[in-house]
Amino acid sequence: QVQLVESGGGLVQPGGSLRLSCVASRSFFSINTMGWYRQAPGEQRELVATITSGGTTKYADSAKGRFTISRDDAKTTLYLQMNSLKPEDTAVYYCYAQIIFSTYWGQGTQVTVSS
Repeated sequence: QVQLVESGGGLVQPGGSLRLSCVASRSFFSINTMGWYRQAPGEQRELVATITSGGTTKYADSAKGRFTISRDDAKTTLYLQMNSLKPEDTAVYYCYAQIIFSTYWGQGTQVTVSS
């Protein structure tokens, strides 16, 4: 059983930056993969970025070069640093954690990129 709590969303102007955080209720030693999804109104859920327990990262083409996923094991926290934000990045962002065959989800945090 893992609980995930996201924070860091908000309103930002195009070209700005935000850092999303996701705090897990248990040690990352038991979590194989963590990542971020996002879902915009009227759109399908999109996988933005993932990171494995070994530190391997993957990004969606739309995020590559602008977003950075990282994890802090001591703080049991997952991060998504988002730079050069665009209006099309507007969405609810959800963190997830995969443990063997189970996947756990956070409640989501709203990111709005607008002038």
